[in-house]
Amino acid sequence: MSALSLRGITKSFGGSKILKGVSLDAQSGEFIALVGPSGCGKSTLLRILAGLEHADEGEIAIGGRDVSAMAAADRNIAMVFQSYALYPHLTASQNIAVPLAMRRLSRTQRLPFMGPLTPGQRTIRASIERDVREMAKSLKIDHLLDRKPGQMSGGQRQRVALARAMVRQPSVFLMDEPLSNLDANLRVHARGEIVELHRRAGVPTVYVTHDQAEALSMADRLAVMIGGNLLQLASPQVIYDDPAHIEVACFIGQPRINLLPAVAEGGIVAFGGIRLALKTMAQSKASVTIAIRPEFVHLVESRHDGLPACIERIEFLGSEVIIYCRLDAIGETMIVKLSPARAAGLSVGAPVGLQLSCDRAMVFAEDGSRLRSVVAVADAAREKAHG
Repeated sequence: MSALSLRGITKSFGGSKILKGVSLDAQSGEFIALVGPSGCGKSTLLRILAGLEHADEGEIAIGGRDVSAMAAADRNIAMVFQSYALYPHLTASQNIAVPLAMRRLSRTQRLPFMGPLTPGQRTIRASIERDVREMAKSLKIDHLLDRKPGQMSGGQRQRVALARAMVRQPSVFLMDEPLSNLDANLRVHARGEIVELHRRAGVPTVYVTHDQAEALSMADRLAVMIGGNLLQLASPQVIYDDPAHIEVACFIGQPRINLLPAVAEGGIVAFGGIRLALKTMAQSKASVTIAIRPEFVHLVESRHDGLPACIERIEFLGSEVIIYCRLDAIGETMIVKLSPARAAGLSVGAPVGLQLSCDRAMVFAEDGSRLRSVVAVADAAREKAHG
C-alpha cells in the first residue's frame, strides 16, 4: 500500500482547467520532485494535497486513509513554503514550537495569562521546549533560537522553517520551492541538508520546483507536469535518458535537447544521411522529430564527413563548453557539449561538420509521443550529409 496516493485530481479556476486528472503514488520514505514550467499546476496540486485547496474531482489517501474531505489541520501534513511563512514577531524557538503547541495544548492552556495556571500546562510546555531544542540541535540552529526572523539570513530562516515542519513528525512533507530565495552557493548546500532531513524523517516528500538541477540531484523519482497533465513519473536517469514525451525531453536537460524535423516512410526515419529503422513505425509517410542530447553530437574536422554547419555562438562554462551550430541545410541550431580542451581553437563563424551518435537518438511522433524500438541505424558520419 502506498504511503501517499492521488487518483484523478482535477481542478479548474474560472473555466480554465489547471489539473487534468493527475494520479501518482509515493512510497514511505520516497522523495518525489514535482517539476514543470510555470503555470503547469505544480503548486496547485501541492495546495490540494495540503488541504489548502479542494479538488473538483479525485481522491487523496495517506497511509490508506482517504483524506480528500478532511481539513488541512487533520491531515498531519507539514508544508514548507517558498516564503518560509515565519511569524516575524516570534523568535525561532517560538516559531518552531507553534505546531507542537497547537497539537499538545488545549485552547485554555494556550492563553497568555490563564494558561500557566491550568493543570499540566508547565509540564507540556517543558516537553515542547525540549523537542524544539533537540530539533534545532539536529539542524545546527540551536544558537539561533532567541533570534527573530528579521535577525537571520535567508539560509537560517529556511532551516527554521524546515525545523518547524519536521518537529511535528508529519505523515507527509510538502515543499513548495523552499530554496528559491537563497543564493546559488547556499542552494547547493541546502539541497544536501533537505535530502538528509528527509531520509531521517522516513516519510514521503513531495517537492515542487522548476529548477532541474534540484530535481535531478535530490529526488528518487521525478513527476514531470506540463499543462496540467502528469506526462511521466520515473527516476531522474530514466526521465533524462528515456523520456516518454517530447515535452519531457525538451523540459529536462541543460542545455536543451536538439530537435530535428524529419520524415518517416516505410518504417524508416530519414534526415540527410541519418537513417533510423523503427519496428513500431507505420508504413505510411509521416512527419516526425529526431531528438538527441548535446553530449551525443560531435564536431568533425571536415564538414563533408557530417552535417554541414557553421558555429554561431560559443559559451564557456568552466568545466564544459557549449557550441551553437547552425545547420546549412535547414537553418536549425544544433547544440554541442564539449570539454574545454576539445573546444580550444574553435571560433564563431567557423565551418564544421556534425556527427550524431545515432544509437542515442530518439524519435517522436507528431503528437509528441515516443516512437521506440530502433532496430537498425545508418550513420551519416560515413557518408556525405546529402547523399
